[in-house]
Amino acid sequence: MKVGLFGGTFDPPHNGHLEIARAAIRVFSLNKLIFIPANISPTKTSEIHADPVHRLAMLKLTLQNEPDCEISTIEIERGGISYSIDTIRAIKYQMGLERENLFFLVGADSLIEFHTWRQPEDILQEVQVVVARRPGFDLSQVKSEYLDKVLFFDAPLIPFSSSDIRQIVKNGGRIDAFVPPAVAEYIRQNELYCRSA
Repeated sequence: MKVGLFGGTFDPPHNGHLEIARAAIRVFSLNKLIFIPANISPTKTSEIHADPVHRLAMLKLTLQNEPDCEISTIEIERGGISYSIDTIRAIKYQMGLERENLFFLVGADSLIEFHTWRQPEDILQEVQVVVARRPGFDLSQVKSEYLDKVLFFDAPLIPFSSSDIRQIVKNGGRIDAFVPPAVAEYIRQNELYCRSA
């Protein structure tokens, strides 16, 4: 079995996350891709705007028609700051997977910061790191020792981010073009992102 792991704050999850997930499933012939919402991201300790309960609910709505995707709440249940190396090792053990069958999905922007993560070399030893390459991505910004240890795949160009979506909501705009309809409705009903965090 080939399994992918896709971590993030998903605050909120959006169509771009779905496009990247679908591309990874297709390119690497994954049997399933597991979305892992962070409890607190090490790089975004002051930036999470929605409670984990809301982020998890939105992720469930996002993936309700994606049979190859599922959700793990391992980082939310663990509490505290979520470190990828801990999650990778835990899931690898739970599922009895070898490195060649476990794929850890990151965006090109994350690869630039990868050297700042906890135990980046250990992550590369435990799992195959697969990077969603984006047009205009400058490989020169990545530490050279990582380039030959990761796998790249082409992902759709996503010209917006979760922070863009939060700002649109705060400004009273519509986000229906950026998130699944059920997520847009959930955000409206629960009045998420309307106020400054």
